[in-house]
Amino acid sequence: MLSLFILAPLFLLFVLNLPLKPVNKACFWLAGVLLSAQILMALGHALCPWSLYPDKLGLFFVFNLVMDNLTLVMLLVIGIVSLVALFVGKSTIILEEQRFNFVSLVLACVIGMNAVVLVRDIFSLYIFIEITSIASFVLIALKKDKLAIEGTFKYLIMSAVATVFMLCAMAFLLLAAGDLSFAAVHSAFYNPANAGLLKCGAGLFLCGLLIKSGVAPFHGWVPDAYSSAPAGVSILLAGITTKVAGVYVLLRLFGSVFILNAQFQNILLFAGAFSIVMAALAALTQDDFKRMLAYSSISQVGYIILALGCGTPLAFAGAIFHFFNHAIFKSLLFVNAASLEKEFGSTNMNTLAGLGNKSPVTGFTSLIGALSTAGIPPFSGFWSKLIIILALFSAGRFVYGGIALLASILTLAYFLAFQRRVFFGKTESTLSSAGTSWALRFWEIALALITAASGAVFVLVHNNWVLPLKAIFW
Repeated sequence: MLSLFILAPLFLLFVLNLPLKPVNKACFWLAGVLLSAQILMALGHALCPWSLYPDKLGLFFVFNLVMDNLTLVMLLVIGIVSLVALFVGKSTIILEEQRFNFVSLVLACVIGMNAVVLVRDIFSLYIFIEITSIASFVLIALKKDKLAIEGTFKYLIMSAVATVFMLCAMAFLLLAAGDLSFAAVHSAFYNPANAGLLKCGAGLFLCGLLIKSGVAPFHGWVPDAYSSAPAGVSILLAGITTKVAGVYVLLRLFGSVFILNAQFQNILLFAGAFSIVMAALAALTQDDFKRMLAYSSISQVGYIILALGCGTPLAFAGAIFHFFNHAIFKSLLFVNAASLEKEFGSTNMNTLAGLGNKSPVTGFTSLIGALSTAGIPPFSGFWSKLIIILALFSAGRFVYGGIALLASILTLAYFLAFQRRVFFGKTESTLSSAGTSWALRFWEIALALITAASGAVFVLVHNNWVLPLKAIFW
């Protein structure tokens, strides 16, 4: 049953690329139905588990697919963000050829991401990370303009470096464990004779995944890739793709496969804190909304890395909850950016002013996303940040807890500056509205409601989703 999360989008991708005009014209709706089914399957599994045992995929190549609480959260958020990205792309991509290619590449990303969160061996994990990354390269360059090509090239170079690190890491792990399954690698960590090889392998994997995650100082490709890509691609990249290919794998491997020793903890704590502060300061200086959101993404990923470095079950649970929250409120803000770009032709804050009356829905939903990102109650971002900060303080990491707390002030500062510059003040006489689509308005409202609701019913979310997450770690 779990194999459907991989086989269904693969089958649809195959069918869409057959020379069948009616099917090709309905590509957005067919992909939308598939992604909606994934969301319902993930929610249905949470209410009534329908797969209690490992699943096997393939006749000649066998992948052990396993569902646990972390996988469940990932499949849900992959479905939500991919569905939003798909229909935002439908509303913003004009050329027919680009629209079809966009749907095919989104499906390729979904195949890769679903497999990444389901497989339970490191080699298969690596293969599907690369499938996701390759599809992402092409998506960024979809418009084929200079900035898009530049963003893709930077991402490609950094990703190639990360690939070398991960391949070398797998060689060390295979030498030490004799097998790349999660269970075999984890067991090998308890053999003192393997300590050197395993530390090298885990360290190299850590370097590769920090690059894939876009954590500072390996973040140079992120602002260019996110800001130059089409609106739907920006949502997919910022909301989920780079997070699954990097951050999720860090959580999975260092949460339940590798041994998170003091050295790795210190590296992760420093990388997380540095990303939080550096990216927040960089966001303060941006004039383009999408570049500001890109730096904001780097900063928010820093919170997840910081929680991972803390190393306690509570911190891990907070990291995964913040992963979910970040995917939702960052997708919301990128939908807002798409709406502004479609309606007013720009995301440059110097040319946008006084839009509160012209675009009240965008202004209000942007405020909800901003407050959640900054960790203001009662929105969802407040609760996940609170869990992370409490975990840091309870573990005696007072300096890092203080950094995480104070950095929220910087986040609030650049988002309030954005709200003031774009939605308040005097409207430019040359600024006119070209109108936006109902789909963009719908997704703005839907994502804002999810952000508000997951904060308002936090007790239920905590008891039914956050607490069970603590049980998956060794």
